[in-house]
Amino acid sequence: MDTTYNVRVHKIMTYRGQRKTTYIVRWAVDGARKRRPFDTYALADAFRSDLVSATRRGEAFDCATALPVAYRSGASAVTWYDFAVQFCDMQWRRTAGNSRKNTAKALMTATVALLRSEPSDFKPEDVRTALREWAFNTKRRSDAPPEVAAVLKWIERNSLSMAAWEDPAKVDDVVHALSTKLDGTASAASSVKRYRRIMNVVLEYAVKRQVLRTNPLPKGKGTAPKTSLAVDKRSLLNPEQAGALLRWVWHRPRGGRRLHAFFATIYYAGPRPEEAVALRVQDVYLPGEGDADQWGELLLHSAQPEVGKQWTDAGGVHEKRGLKGRAVEDTRPVPLRPALTKILREHVAAAGLKPDDLLFPGEKGEMLAGSVIRRAWRTARLKCLAPHEYASPLGRRVYDLRHTCLTKWLNNGVPPAQVAEWAGNSVPVLLSTYARCISGQTKDLQKRIEDEEEVRHPSADE
Repeated sequence: MDTTYNVRVHKIMTYRGQRKTTYIVRWAVDGARKRRPFDTYALADAFRSDLVSATRRGEAFDCATALPVAYRSGASAVTWYDFAVQFCDMQWRRTAGNSRKNTAKALMTATVALLRSEPSDFKPEDVRTALREWAFNTKRRSDAPPEVAAVLKWIERNSLSMAAWEDPAKVDDVVHALSTKLDGTASAASSVKRYRRIMNVVLEYAVKRQVLRTNPLPKGKGTAPKTSLAVDKRSLLNPEQAGALLRWVWHRPRGGRRLHAFFATIYYAGPRPEEAVALRVQDVYLPGEGDADQWGELLLHSAQPEVGKQWTDAGGVHEKRGLKGRAVEDTRPVPLRPALTKILREHVAAAGLKPDDLLFPGEKGEMLAGSVIRRAWRTARLKCLAPHEYASPLGRRVYDLRHTCLTKWLNNGVPPAQVAEWAGNSVPVLLSTYARCISGQTKDLQKRIEDEEEVRHPSADE
């Protein structure tokens, strides 16, 4: 990094705000003015004294950080790329497939922003693919093909050191890259927040390993986009719309009845899609056709999200996991209404399924693929919904069937604690997620308000 001896340290400036007083140390390094606020005068004076002592000792100042060279951490001894690979390997053994994939995407974006120059011998998309699919994949890195290895060698040579994180301008470049797509448009707020959270973990690890002194990512209000957990009410299906979609799927020539049973289970019982695909026949209690009580029960105990075989330890497309937010081997019973009991009983009989078989198998008995599920649902929406409904959020995701189910339970008066138990959520998360969708009680609440004793209006005394 460039250094300079052209340094001037000014007096401490006091700013008296409405809530507190701030003491600001001001100095200039090679003509560039710098400021650092402190909550107390003692802290500000101590920092200013350090700057003055450095100038009296004839110590050079770093132009990038505007601090004395002695303040440099060990960041310049290691490149960002090497550190990111080390972090990836450390995290690999303790994280699930989706977390590994998201970490790779965040590290890829940061690495591209911390290159010395744009690649001239490689396509930008090839650089990103090499980073995401090979460099930050502990399982595959050593097996990278020659053309990918050449890209990674170039990245290793052209990566800035960790000292780049001590340059506020470079930090801004990385933050901007994490919040934008390749075409320059803004990324989804949820994606930005996820990547910022990952990068905070990375940089806290750098502080822990004494590579950086502090985490340079900005903190406080306004530094990350706001996101909402609340379900969009427009995404919920009414019974007529749901019935039309399920009927179309049932008549689908290829695997329609199997997919109909799958979608109906999510719509009537509310499991997450990754929980539904993991169900086996023995996990479902179905009463006999002649029994007086036709209520059944699902016993959920695992989930198998589809993350890609390159991100799982076993090399499968799906990764077996426990229930979300629950202890290992924990279970969650969910009631089956008689309509769903009938659907599942007919489905099991028609497919000739055995107790150990998957309840919703693929065509060859394998795990039902997410691509098949999404394609069938997308086509059903196209065929059954009006053009303006298809373009809207109405049932856009398969997950919206779960949202519709839980909303109906709440609107029908099922206690939130019971709905949370069946859904596998905590009560606070359930209420914050579905607060905008709860309806049907407005008239009763208005009546309660109206029944309260009112203050006598002055005109009544005339």
